[in-house]
Amino acid sequence: MKKKLDVLFIAPADHKKVFQGLGEEFSAIEPPALAGLFANYLRAKNCSVAIIDAPALGLSAEEIADQVVSSYNPHLVVMTVYGHQPSASTQNMPVSGKVCRLIKERDKNIKILMTGTHPSALPERTLREEAIDFVCQGEGPITIYETLQAIKSGTENFSKVPGLWYWDGKIIKSNPPAPLIQNLDKEFPGIAWDLLPMEKYRAHNWHCFEDIDHRSPYASLHTSFGCPFNCSFCCINAPFGGPSYRMFSPDHVIREIDILVNKYGVKNIKFIDELFVLNESHVMGICDLIIERGYDLNIWAYTRVDTLQDKFLEKLRKAGIKWLAPGIEAANQKVRDGIRKGIYNENIIAAVRKMQSADINIIANYIFGLPDDTLETMQETLDLAVAINSEWANFYSAMAYPGSALYTVAEKGGWSLPGNPGGPGWIGYSQHSYECLPLPTKTLTAKEVLRFRDQAFQTYFSNPVYLEMIQKKFGQKVVNHIKTMAVVPLRRKLLEE
Repeated sequence: MKKKLDVLFIAPADHKKVFQGLGEEFSAIEPPALAGLFANYLRAKNCSVAIIDAPALGLSAEEIADQVVSSYNPHLVVMTVYGHQPSASTQNMPVSGKVCRLIKERDKNIKILMTGTHPSALPERTLREEAIDFVCQGEGPITIYETLQAIKSGTENFSKVPGLWYWDGKIIKSNPPAPLIQNLDKEFPGIAWDLLPMEKYRAHNWHCFEDIDHRSPYASLHTSFGCPFNCSFCCINAPFGGPSYRMFSPDHVIREIDILVNKYGVKNIKFIDELFVLNESHVMGICDLIIERGYDLNIWAYTRVDTLQDKFLEKLRKAGIKWLAPGIEAANQKVRDGIRKGIYNENIIAAVRKMQSADINIIANYIFGLPDDTLETMQETLDLAVAINSEWANFYSAMAYPGSALYTVAEKGGWSLPGNPGGPGWIGYSQHSYECLPLPTKTLTAKEVLRFRDQAFQTYFSNPVYLEMIQKKFGQKVVNHIKTMAVVPLRRKLLEE
């Protein structure tokens, strides 16, 4: 009889559903870094593990389920429901749920646990709605390990597993949360790169504007967990129980980069941290070690304009951090104050110009349809984006993501949400999906918000001033690439109705 695997991690995604036509060529294919971290956490405890990375391997839900049953024979399947950014967990719930149903259809005795931002935010609902046995509310690794031990013991007594939601007969029970892991270096001995199809990953298109034909190999990794801020629209801290910030040491981070560069030939790297540019010793320590190695890297990371110190800039660029992504969100101060984003336009523009003067490219992030937005304030935001003229801009529609303060407000207010009866389901939280359903504002419908967002995208990326800047900086090939991207149609159910 085939020996049982302890834990099989599955990273599910449906690029076609989530990104429509943009998924084929323009979006990234990222390694599931948290699945890789959790796998090595368990291997350090002498557990046998494997990872199925569905988007990298191009596997359908049916193919995943077939492999689980035919090839792995696991004690426990762990569905790691994450995405390219913290808010992208919810949009991967439909395919995650489908995989779970298909696994149970093939073998109802296989135990399945869901972990991720969305399951942690809505543990009871997730357990009721999905064909699963457990939900992890919290960070993940401690709960996964203790659940495995309860299964292998034969007693299946889950009452003492921290952070676990589970069925006891027909009753749902839950246990107190697991503590957050404090010594990250010790407990997480790196990512299990050897379990991943490293040749399959590719960077975002904009990340490689300097060398658009070489988006692979590519990797993403954490240098920290959590965020100390509490913006109302953000769900990053759902698995951590609230604002928090824990860091890997610079020595730990450089060991991971050493492996990526020397074993896998990786140049393009994403620091997944919700906020990388924050702690001076952390940022400078990592940069110093990269500079000492003399690596030629192309890294991107998140920042806030109010945490970016001038003295960081030269060292960030020298270390190969060529792209920084600040959350600008909105131009109107009242709108920003309403989401607890206390920054000012003059500070935003000054910070962006400093980054650009240090030869660092900007991925500016904007949100249309925040609670206090009107057509006039959304136009202010678009005007600010055009004036800043950053090398890339992400335009989002406001969403009340499960796990955010805005979701709680929306639920209490009876607002129309994708996951509500009559809504399109969790896929409606995907910014690029056909079913995308943004929040309405106090004065605008969801349809008006989505229409403005899609028009803003076209306005920005067809702007002659923007294209001229791109041509001068990156060349005509990148201009042609952007023009090709801009004509990819995004069908919207909401706008067709």
